[in-house]
Amino acid sequence: MGKPPPRPYLPPMADLFAGFEPAAPTETHPENAPLADRLRPRTLDEVVGQDHITGPEGAIGRMVSAGRLSSIILWGPPGTGKTTIARLLADAVDLRFVAISAVFSGVADLKKSFAEAREHAKIGKRTLLFVDEIHRFNRAQQDGFLPYVEDGTVTLVGATTENPSFELNAALLSRAQVLILERLGRGALEQLLDRAETEMERPLPLTPPAKDALIASADGDGRFLLNQAETLFSVNLPELLDPAGLSNFLQRRVAVYDKDREGHYNLISALHKSIRGSDPQAALYYLARMLTAGEEPLFLLRRLTRAAVEDIGLADPQALVQCIAAKDTYDFLGSPEGELAIAQACVYLATAPKSNAVYKAQKAAWKSARETGSLMPPASIRNAPTKLMRDIGYGKGYAYDHDAEDAFSGSDYWPDEMGAQTFYTPTERGFEKRLSERLAYWDGLRAEKRS
Repeated sequence: MGKPPPRPYLPPMADLFAGFEPAAPTETHPENAPLADRLRPRTLDEVVGQDHITGPEGAIGRMVSAGRLSSIILWGPPGTGKTTIARLLADAVDLRFVAISAVFSGVADLKKSFAEAREHAKIGKRTLLFVDEIHRFNRAQQDGFLPYVEDGTVTLVGATTENPSFELNAALLSRAQVLILERLGRGALEQLLDRAETEMERPLPLTPPAKDALIASADGDGRFLLNQAETLFSVNLPELLDPAGLSNFLQRRVAVYDKDREGHYNLISALHKSIRGSDPQAALYYLARMLTAGEEPLFLLRRLTRAAVEDIGLADPQALVQCIAAKDTYDFLGSPEGELAIAQACVYLATAPKSNAVYKAQKAAWKSARETGSLMPPASIRNAPTKLMRDIGYGKGYAYDHDAEDAFSGSDYWPDEMGAQTFYTPTERGFEKRLSERLAYWDGLRAEKRS
C-alpha cells in the first residue's frame, strides 16, 4: 500500500473568513468612476445636510462617541446619504460591514448573512448588516431579523424611503431607533457642487441663475444633482448655459411621487388644509403637484367635494355644486382640458366663506343617535298606515305645518324621554348668516306658540 495522501493544510479560523471581509476603503477612486462615487464621504464629518443626526449632538454622533451602536432605521428621501452613513458608521465603530438589498435578496441571502455574522462573532468581529429598501421585505421576512438582532448576531441598519410606521413590523420597530434623514437643503447641495468643481478642477458651464435652477431641479436629491453635474462636465460647451439652455440640455426631472405611498397622503393633506386655510395660491400649487405627478383626477375631485361639505358647507352651498359640475366637466372633456374645471373648483373652495357647522352637527347627531337609538318619536309623528295603529294613537294630533300661519306649527318632534337638542349652530359667515337669522325667527315663533 502506498503512503496516504498528505492532509490538506487548514488555515487558522480567522483566515476562513478572509473572503468575507469587506474591502478596506480606498483613499482614491479610478478616474472613470462616477462622480458621485468619487465624492462619496470618507468620514461622517464629510456627510452634508444631516448634522442633526451625524453631528456631535446627534443620535449617530453620540453612538460613535460612546463606541456602541444600536440597531437603527434610516428613513429619508432618495439621495440623502443613507447607504453612505451606514458604511461610515461601520468604519467608525469598527464593525464588519455587509450590505444587502431587499429588492435583489431573498431568504437564502439572509440566512447566509446571518450564518457568516455568527461565525465572525465567534472570533470577536461583530457585523453591521445594512439592508437597503428594507420595507420591501414582507412581514414574515422582517420577523426573521428579530432573533439575530436580539442576540446581537448583527447590528441592523435598515434604509427606507417609506414611512416605517406603515411599512415595518411593530416588533422590528420596537428593537430599532428610527432616524429621519432630511431632504438636502440648498446649502448642502451647493456644498456638493463646490466639491464637484474642485474634483473636476473647473467650474460648471452655467450662469448663476442656471446653477440655481440646477440646484432646484435636484429636489433635495444629492445623487441626482451630482449625476446631472457629471453630464455637464462631460461635454465642451461653447458658452455658459442659461436656465432655458440648461432645461433643453438636461432631461427634465420628474417629481418624486408615489400615489400609493406617504407622498400621496402628504400632498392631499396639504391641498385640503390649504383650501381650509383660504389660500388659493397654495391650494393650486398642491393640486398641480399631484396632477402633474400622475394622480387620478377623480380622486382629487372626490377630495375637493369632501372639502366642500366639510369646510364650507352651508356658508356657500354653491361650493358643492361647483365640485359636482367640475366632475361632470372633466368626464365630458377629459384631460388636459377638463383639468381646468378641477382648478376652478379648487380656487372656488379656497376663496369661499368657511364653516364646519354642518360637519360638527353631523358628528354630534351621530353620537346622540348611538346613545339613544331605542327611543321612539312622539306618537303624533309616527307612521300610521293601518287602523290599528291609528286606534292606539299613532299620528293623533299631528299638526300639518302648511295649514298653520307662516307654514310653521311649532310642534315638538323629539322623543319624550330626550327633550330638544341643538346640533346645528350656523356661523355668521356667508349664507349661514341668513340661516342663523331664520333659525332665530323660528325659535321665537316656537316659543310663542308653545306659550
